[in-house]
Amino acid sequence: MVTRVNVVAFLFMVSIAAAGAQTKQLELLKDESSITYRIVHPLHEIEATSKDATYQLEIDPVKKEIVSVAATVDVMTFDSGNSNRDSHAMEVIDAISYPEVSFVSTSVTQSGDSLKVLGKLTFHGVTQDIVAMAKSQWSPDKIEVRGGFVLSLTAFKIERPSLLMIPVEDALRFTFAAAWKL
Repeated sequence: MVTRVNVVAFLFMVSIAAAGAQTKQLELLKDESSITYRIVHPLHEIEATSKDATYQLEIDPVKKEIVSVAATVDVMTFDSGNSNRDSHAMEVIDAISYPEVSFVSTSVTQSGDSLKVLGKLTFHGVTQDIVAMAKSQWSPDKIEVRGGFVLSLTAFKIERPSLLMIPVEDALRFTFAAAWKL
C-alpha cells in the first residue's frame, strides 16, 4: 500500500512538472509584423520592407521565455518604393529560382528582455548559421520582438550589384519587428 501511494504521488508530481514545462505556439499579428533590409552603396542607401513575413514563435508561458522561432518571407514581397530597383534586386538574387528566405532557430538565450537567437538562415539556395540580437516586450495580450542581423552577400553566393562600377557593401542588414497574440 505504501509503495502504491508513493508511485501515485510520484506520478502526480511528474504530471504537474510536465504541465508547467509545456510550451505554446502563438498566433502572429501580421499587421504589426515586418522585415526590412538595408544595403549600402557609397552614393546612397536602399531600404526595402516586406509586411508579408510569416513568423512562428514557441514560448514557455510559465517562465515567460521564448523557446524557438522560425520565419519565412517571399523575396518578391520586399518593396523599396522603386519598382525598377526592386526588379533589379530580384534579378540579382535570382528570385525565380530562390523565391523564399527562411530561418529556423537552433537556440534562444534570454537575459531579461534581451535575446540572442542562433539559427540557420537559407537564402539564395545557401544555408548559413547566423546570430540575431533582439529585444522582447511582454504585455498582458501580446509579445513583441524587435531586432536585427547582418549577412554577407558573398557568403550566400550573391554577386554584389554595382553602380558606376562601384559595388555595394557586402553586408546586407536586416531589421525585423513581430508581434504575437497571447
